[in-house]
Amino acid sequence: MRLVSRAEYSQLSGSSNAKARMKTAITIAESHLTRAESLTEQKEFDEASAELGGYLGLICDLRSFLSSLDSDKGSTRNLYRHMEMTVRAHLPRLAVLRRSTPLAYATHIKDAEEYIKDTRAAALDSFYGGTVLREPPPNRTPTAEAPTQQRDTAKRP
Repeated sequence: MRLVSRAEYSQLSGSSNAKARMKTAITIAESHLTRAESLTEQKEFDEASAELGGYLGLICDLRSFLSSLDSDKGSTRNLYRHMEMTVRAHLPRLAVLRRSTPLAYATHIKDAEEYIKDTRAAALDSFYGGTVLREPPPNRTPTAEAPTQQRDTAKRP
């Protein structure tokens, strides 16, 4: 369950600009992830799942906030780049977290990993938008085939 507490949301809303909001969101999200890791080491999986939900809630909020900005501006691209680099570092931490939890909880962490991968893909796609077009495959017109040479079937010494 993705959840942003009221205190965290008011902290995010109090940020003066987009860069400050993103830094605040990433700092709080990383603290949730760190707490989830320590709770997992202590075998408190329910509390760790709640912290993971707080982490995902903040990343989801950040993702929707960045998507509301003008994607043609260079500053927005820089924010997406910074977010992509940050969540890229979270993927190995989530993988370690998943390996050290029981299967009942590991499925939630696997879903979180997939969401983070989708978030990275969305951040990377923001660099290209609708400007990247795929080249059509080259048309191969049938050419006159060269006559096949008959092979010399005689044995050579």
